[in-house]
Amino acid sequence: MKTLKSWTLERQRPDGVELRVEDRHILRVVALENQLFRVSLKKDGAWRLPRTWSIAPKTDVAKTDVPWEGRNRDDMSGFDSPRVTIEDGDALTLSTDTIRLTISHPLHLSWAVKVDGVWQTFVEERPTGGMLLGLRDHRHNHFLRRYPDEPVHGLGEKTGPLDRRGRHYEMRNLDAMGYDAETTDPLYKHMPLTMTQTVRSGAWSIFYDNLASCHFDLGKELDNYHLPYRAYRSDDGDLDYYLRWAPDMLDLVKGHVRLTGGTCFPPRWSLGYSGSTMSYTDAENAQEQLEGFVEKIAEHEIPCDSFQLSSGYSSINGKRYVFNWNREKVPDVKAMTGKFRDAGVHLIGNIKPCLLNDHPLYAEVAAAGLFVKDSETGAPEQSTFWDDEGSHLDFTNPDTIKWWKDGVTAQLLENGIGSTWNDNNEYEVWDREAQCAGFGEPIDIALIRPLQSVLMTRASQEAQRAHAPDKRPYLICRSGAPGIQRYAQTWSGDNRTEWKTLRYNIRTGLGMSLSGMFNVGHDVGGFSGPRPDPELFVRWVQNGIFHPRFTIHSWNDDQSANEAWMHPEVTGHIRDAINLRYRLMPYLYTLLWQAVQDDEPMLRPIFIDHPNDPHAWEETDDFMLGRDLLVANVTEQGATSRKVRLPLNATGWWDFDSGQWHAPGAVVEKVVDLATIPLFVRAGAVLPMSIDAERADPMADMGRVLALFPLQGDGSGAGYLFEDDGVSVDAPYSLLNFSLVSRGDTLELDWQQAGTANPVLDKAIVSLPKGETRSLTVRGTAVAPGNQFEL
Repeated sequence: MKTLKSWTLERQRPDGVELRVEDRHILRVVALENQLFRVSLKKDGAWRLPRTWSIAPKTDVAKTDVPWEGRNRDDMSGFDSPRVTIEDGDALTLSTDTIRLTISHPLHLSWAVKVDGVWQTFVEERPTGGMLLGLRDHRHNHFLRRYPDEPVHGLGEKTGPLDRRGRHYEMRNLDAMGYDAETTDPLYKHMPLTMTQTVRSGAWSIFYDNLASCHFDLGKELDNYHLPYRAYRSDDGDLDYYLRWAPDMLDLVKGHVRLTGGTCFPPRWSLGYSGSTMSYTDAENAQEQLEGFVEKIAEHEIPCDSFQLSSGYSSINGKRYVFNWNREKVPDVKAMTGKFRDAGVHLIGNIKPCLLNDHPLYAEVAAAGLFVKDSETGAPEQSTFWDDEGSHLDFTNPDTIKWWKDGVTAQLLENGIGSTWNDNNEYEVWDREAQCAGFGEPIDIALIRPLQSVLMTRASQEAQRAHAPDKRPYLICRSGAPGIQRYAQTWSGDNRTEWKTLRYNIRTGLGMSLSGMFNVGHDVGGFSGPRPDPELFVRWVQNGIFHPRFTIHSWNDDQSANEAWMHPEVTGHIRDAINLRYRLMPYLYTLLWQAVQDDEPMLRPIFIDHPNDPHAWEETDDFMLGRDLLVANVTEQGATSRKVRLPLNATGWWDFDSGQWHAPGAVVEKVVDLATIPLFVRAGAVLPMSIDAERADPMADMGRVLALFPLQGDGSGAGYLFEDDGVSVDAPYSLLNFSLVSRGDTLELDWQQAGTANPVLDKAIVSLPKGETRSLTVRGTAVAPGNQFEL
């Protein structure tokens, strides 16, 4: 590899410049927005891969997507592309209204933002070489200055601390079953994005638009010949990155999800409790056990909206064969799916993109040329998969996409299973030059491995849309890359059952959320290893109810199933926790809508909403659910108390249960028992809730509560309630924008309505914290807590 040093100005553009580097390469630097630059290196003037599937700039009016065959990397549509001011002297400077880039000799890029009238550098390349490029291959490195007092976040689904400083990470999708939630790396997803908070000049992010495997060193490496640096190293592909500045981290998060196409809007029922376990479908009497789940949730009065059908339904002699029904285990598929449908429980079918060599359809699929091809022979590639070998389907082949959609439709959708669980799609094909069809332009698998899972999920989504065009589809996907959030919900994979997984999975979920994957969760109770004991199981459920995906799932060593009623002595605590989730359903659904409409993360690290609180940047088990709820779960075995440091804000916090108000920044020591779920609400919040909802269906709500948590002094608070029918595409909707004014000894609640429909329920009751004694008026009429009023 060679350090790139010499450069000359090749040409100016209205939005930037192109440089000739080392007299052979082209470096394009353009402003896409006032706060967003793109830097692209074309080796010998050409792209290694001239297409991208990650960049799909979201406009104000709609989510966007890319063509199946990818977006041309030279396509600048969807961006503002502001005219930049260019000054050419000893160095070259490019300035937008917000930031200034300086390119100096030898090749060195430095970005600055104006702070108090002075240009302040917020990031620069390593002075002793920022870019390295392979001479005989397409390896490339990028080095930036590193400062020890600047937290670094991002990288999507990673283990360990949320602050990534001082560690080394790899992006190489793996099926990491039973991973250590503190140390294992890599995991399932490819998210080459970091975000850095500076000391004085806001925050910045860098996203490398490259799907090849890569490494990030964020301070573990030390070299005497260079100032402290951070490194990005890729095995292949193009050095093509997007560098964004923002005044705070939240703007970076929102900007990145807009860059990659926004967030899909699944049905409301996807927020309900979802059951799952490998043991049911692995059993010889799978249909009996599956139908027994429906009976058990009714017997134990557990609200439930869906069930994830594990892959055992497709088994032959213990192995998995996609689109194959084992009729001995499930003799009457439609009777089984009908029982779930009658109970109001949606089924999600597990599907896998690799066909084992003895799959009943293998020869047919191979003859049709639908597999990724071996680099030497052109035959279907062979990879280890599910204790055997098989071949992976190639979703860059339109014929494969059609075959897959036909399989999803015939084997799942027409049998009453309306949603797909796109699983085991890490594409562990280690023949780097194995060939993908590339929609007519063949591509090495090493360049696009994580793309295959994205396209697989997109194909499943299209099948679901075609089958039920009026309904919003719901999909789950385990692996993926930037853009997967356009199609599916995701989760942190096959975690291991132990206490530290509960704690560190919180951080993994927050890392995914910061990286633009808002609709996430974990296997509650742990997937792999021993069955959870009663205490751990209760604490895991109490944490899981605050994540967008709430699924109890397992493949325990003793073949037992993680079920809500698995430990009778604590089933009451499990039921209470799940009921709390359903009471919060109107708030959760409003957050989901805000994630789709306004690019607001649902799960939020404390520092996102409290960047000026130094303690908010410390490692913690606490997190925000939306802007209003502070979740402080018990995550330590045998705990009898829980210390919570409340974030510094302007309003203070209410204890959700006790009704006690606490000052901003207060440290609260709560006495806890197994039933305790520490939860605090931002003072000023209006929290929409349900009464005794048995389903996530809005029409199942037995009543509406507006839980008011007013300011202590004079001032105004707010809240929102979004409602529609929960399932339809472009459904009529109601959006209530509440204001809660504190004035002297009185509280005043009012609201404005937007949308095309009335609220789902035309009446609501109001509640106030136990410690609140001020009188309340609702739209000018006195209302006592617990009384009903018209919405």
